[in-house]
Formats: sequence, C-alpha cells, structure tokens
Amino acid sequence: MLPLPVLLAVLLGAALHAAWNVGVRAGGDRRRETALVVVGAAALSALTLPFLPLPRPAAWPYLATSATVHVGYFWLLAAAYTRGSVALAYPLMRGAAPALTAVAAWLVLGEHLPPLGWLGIGAVCGGVLLMARGRRTVGEAAAARMALANALVIAAYTLVDGVGVRASETPLAYTMWLFLLTTIPTLLALQYRRGWTAWRTTAPECLRALGAGACSIGSYALALWAMTRAPVAPVAALRETAMLFGLVLARIFLGEHPGPRRWAAAATIAAGAMLLRLA
Repeated sequence: MLPLPVLLAVLLGAALHAAWNVGVRAGGDRRRETALVVVGAAALSALTLPFLPLPRPAAWPYLATSATVHVGYFWLLAAAYTRGSVALAYPLMRGAAPALTAVAAWLVLGEHLPPLGWLGIGAVCGGVLLMARGRRTVGEAAAARMALANALVIAAYTLVDGVGVRASETPLAYTMWLFLLTTIPTLLALQYRRGWTAWRTTAPECLRALGAGACSIGSYALALWAMTRAPVAPVAALRETAMLFGLVLARIFLGEHPGPRRWAAAATIAAGAMLLRLA
C-alpha cells in the first residue's frame, strides 16, 4: 500500500491536472486560456531554472523534439475544448494515451507487454467505444476526433520524454526546460493571425496564467516526489484518477451533466489505464 502522504500527494496532483483543464474549458476563448497556461508555466520555470543543474547534452535533442510535439498537444487541446465538453474530451485524451504509448513502446522499443497490459488496453478501447456511442452534435464529434488525435500526440511525447529524461539525469530541470522551450512556438500557433491585440493581457489574466501554470507544474512535481517515495507503477496508476476528478470538477464549476453512460465510460477508461500502469 502507498504511504498516506504519497497517496494524498498523488491525488492532489491528479486534481491539479484536472483543474487547469477545466479552467481552459471555462474560458470564453479556449485558445487564449491555453496560451495563459503555457505562459504561466514558462514564467514559473524561468524563475526556478537558475537554481537547477543543466540537463546533460544528450538530453537536448529530446527536449527540442518534445517541445515541438507539445505545440501540437496544446493546439489540439484548445481545439477540443472549443468544440466539446471536459466530460467528453478529457477522458479520451487522458485515457487513450497510455494504451497508445504501451502499444508504441511494444512495437518501437521492443518493451514486453504482459497479459495485464493487454487487458488494460482492452478496457481502454471498450471505454472509448462506450464514450463514442449515442447521438452527438457536429461539434462534439469533432471534439472527440481531436481528443483522440491528441492522445496520439501525448503518446508520442511520452515516448520521447521517457528516453530524454533518463538521458538528462535531472528530471525536474528537464521538465522546466521543456515548459520554457515550448512557450514561443505554442503562442505563435495559438495566436496565429490574431494581431498584436491578442498579446495584451489584463491583471486577472496574469493571475489566471500563474495559477494555471502552477497547477500544471505542481501536478508533475507532486508525481515526481511521490515516485521517489513509492514504487513508480502504483503512483502512475493512481494519477489516472485525474479523469474522474475532471468529470467532478466539470460538473461543479461548468455545470456539465455527463450522464450515466459517460461516467461509466470514464471509469472504464480509468480502470484500463490503471491496469496498463500496473502491468
């Protein structure tokens, strides 16, 4: 069993991850809200990096690749939330990614996938199919497609970072540099053709940026700390509760009504992702 402080830290990290996603969806302009998350995380990273060692030279190609891939991640995230709800998009993005990562690691890296892993993949696929059932608007159908496309992007940068962070020998510094390197190209992609007025920010927006950036960094930092105090597999599995946190927060703050089918689908996806992490 996980020690209680580790259990609470991982659950808090999962809630923080869900919180900044709900914050993006709550804004009227989801591309702008996503840009605020990126800027806030970059600002906090810039303040922290002077106190951290540099990643080793072997890690920099992976950092550059991952930063490029992350541009697609943030663009697709904003696009999915522009068209659909958190209850639809978040479980698809968060849950399908581990299954795709596991299959890619098996095919590309030759990592063995045990029977429990295949059971997890089956559960994720079943949950995704359940989520996709029923009538939906044109916007929701587009949101589902973009969420699943983003799951592919998440799987891609997970594989890159899995190798890069080992080469860096400084996981926290690797993460902070990643946030920083992603900033400019992501902002250009999100604010493309919007003119200089798109770069003007108000004091409340600056506070939202710092808050969302802190949630993003805090979520990952808590997971890193937990993995130094407990086995990696159960910590990673428990992080998948973020999907359920996302539905609860969207219900409370956005007034979304997922319905029994989407709750069941999200729970099935979460269970499958946990099985994959524990495999």
